[in-house]
Amino acid sequence: MAVLSKIRQRSILLIGVIGFCLLAFVIGDIVQSGGFNQTSRNIGSVNGENILAQEFLQKVANVEKSGQGISNTQAANSVWEQEIKRILFGEEFEKLGLKIGKDQLVNVMKQNPSFAQNPQFLNAAGVFDVNKFNEYLATIKASQPEQWNAWLEYEKQVETSATEQMYYTMIKSGMLATKTEGKLAYERENNKVDFDYVTVGYATIKDEEVKVSDDELVAYMKKHPKKYKSDNSRDIEFVFIENKPSVEDETEMKATINGLLSGRVVFNDKTGKNDTLPGFAAASNNEEFVNANSDIKFDSTYIAKKDLPLENQEALFNLGQGQVFGPYVHNGYSCLSKMMGRKSGASAKVSHILIGYEGSQTPNLAVKRTKEEAQAKANELLAQVQANPGMFPMLAMTNTDDSGSKQTGGSYDNVVPGQMVKTFDSFLFGNPVGKVGVVETEFGFHVIKVDAKYDAVRLATIARKIEPSETTADQIYTTAAKFEADANEKDFDSVAKAMKLNVTPATVKVTDEYLPSVGAQRGVVSWAFSRNTKEGDIKKFDNTQGHIIARVKAKNETGMLSVEEAKNVVGPILRNEKKAALIKAKMAGATLEAVSQKSGASVLNATSVSLENPFIPAVGAEPKVVGKAFALGNGKTSSLIEGQSGVYIIRTKNVAKAAALPNYTPYITKLKSQNQGGFYGKVIEALKSAADIEDNRSDF
Repeated sequence: MAVLSKIRQRSILLIGVIGFCLLAFVIGDIVQSGGFNQTSRNIGSVNGENILAQEFLQKVANVEKSGQGISNTQAANSVWEQEIKRILFGEEFEKLGLKIGKDQLVNVMKQNPSFAQNPQFLNAAGVFDVNKFNEYLATIKASQPEQWNAWLEYEKQVETSATEQMYYTMIKSGMLATKTEGKLAYERENNKVDFDYVTVGYATIKDEEVKVSDDELVAYMKKHPKKYKSDNSRDIEFVFIENKPSVEDETEMKATINGLLSGRVVFNDKTGKNDTLPGFAAASNNEEFVNANSDIKFDSTYIAKKDLPLENQEALFNLGQGQVFGPYVHNGYSCLSKMMGRKSGASAKVSHILIGYEGSQTPNLAVKRTKEEAQAKANELLAQVQANPGMFPMLAMTNTDDSGSKQTGGSYDNVVPGQMVKTFDSFLFGNPVGKVGVVETEFGFHVIKVDAKYDAVRLATIARKIEPSETTADQIYTTAAKFEADANEKDFDSVAKAMKLNVTPATVKVTDEYLPSVGAQRGVVSWAFSRNTKEGDIKKFDNTQGHIIARVKAKNETGMLSVEEAKNVVGPILRNEKKAALIKAKMAGATLEAVSQKSGASVLNATSVSLENPFIPAVGAEPKVVGKAFALGNGKTSSLIEGQSGVYIIRTKNVAKAAALPNYTPYITKLKSQNQGGFYGKVIEALKSAADIEDNRSDF
């Protein structure tokens, strides 16, 4: 009783102690998880503007839903780039005062066929009526709030897109080329130089003879920080132990599927007697037999010879009716195939050039030609094809209005009857291989060439997946677990070598998803960037394909390429510098003949070389060497030059300057086109390079 009395007396103190302990526990958990860290609520920031985590993750989820087969990492990377672009362009638009007015917005809307050709918005003359359009918007605003909100969102997207286009147009308009630049371009292309040279290539010295240290790589990158700038990365190495069937598993599966060839005796639960079931060759209902015994269901499709498994193509295609071939292995399955039927001309390969016209259903909405003009052009192309059939792919790429086949030279393969529109289909399957002609469809006029026709066979195929048995899977897991344990105590590479396993190196960034040879392995990348993962840490990752045992070799947070990446990018530069020093010692002499005698290299000559195409015969591009040849006077000899492929000494023989032109318009036009080409991507990269971007995606 005395004890209970004391507890009651101190109950307030006890409750306080318990409450304090709970609070400490909660706070500790929050601190450990970064709950009081400001960056934990932000995916990152651009020039001080935060990208809020909740909004970002919702956008990622939306992209995942709308994108077929897109992974979470791909969606996140896509949204990240969109957010950076949104903020950077927003800043630019504000600085420049770029905005889209109401009238401009309506004009943009009028370009959309969904509005411009909608009878609801057309007047009596069939012209888009702004008043009708505005009346429609007023109606949905008053009576359909959800649709109105959706419209406002769409309007915002159109406004952003139109403003971006204005911004790009302003930049593009300023990307010009001057007369002086055109003249220089002409001279670079047409001024020619002849020179003699002696060269000793870097390849004459083995890479093993010139070592490049990690410190030298880092020092070189520090001298050129912009050139070798990179996101934070991790150098990892891993071993992949595949979960694949053993020889015994393959033998057992072969025996199982062989058993389907002959009849089998099975017990019938209903009759209480043994039934003799026919084998595959004698089965009367092939579809039923396949579906009862195969991991892949019966497929009645006719297959062309070229689409059969290559290693067994001839045997399968030439089977007699009802004959069975196998077992054979294809794509990890043990198979038996039975001939069901044969069909000639079951599919075809065709090339076409579509010439659309205004009013046809051509996919190219920019087409403005009349029907008569389209037919005339199709007939003109037909004549060219008949004169030179080999020109068809090029003519298709430069003339067709079918974007779906533009890059394939107008070609479609494996076309089956009924796949194309009626007149197209009739021409293709009603004419022999090689036939060329013009047909009209609702899409326009087609110049068609029948390229090939394929006979096909229908096979009933039993396919059983060859998978590792439980015993094999256990052995593989044991091997992976042993490797992980041994690698934690000994050298990773030595353990792999002793167990006859291959080590694969990789440099990954926080947003990466794929590893060499093993595909998507986001878990490995996330682990490598975890705050709790240290250099030298090793971890095993299990999946259906097998087991990956990975090790973090180095953490690179310098803002430059990792040492492993630099070995491939910077290493050759530094090796060539060291090789050049050794080669120069062998190339003593003031003349080409003296250097030739000393080094053992021949005196060679290069003729009519230009700055625009600075290629030396049998050597390759050497812009530095060719530039020096132009700079020397006739008959003058250079000092030793470190080129791209070796060390040179040259003697200029003659510089022939091209005659001046009355005007350089073609070269000015070409330069302007080159300057403007691909500038869209360059703009955002330039803005990103100048921006202060903080990326906290690794925290999520």
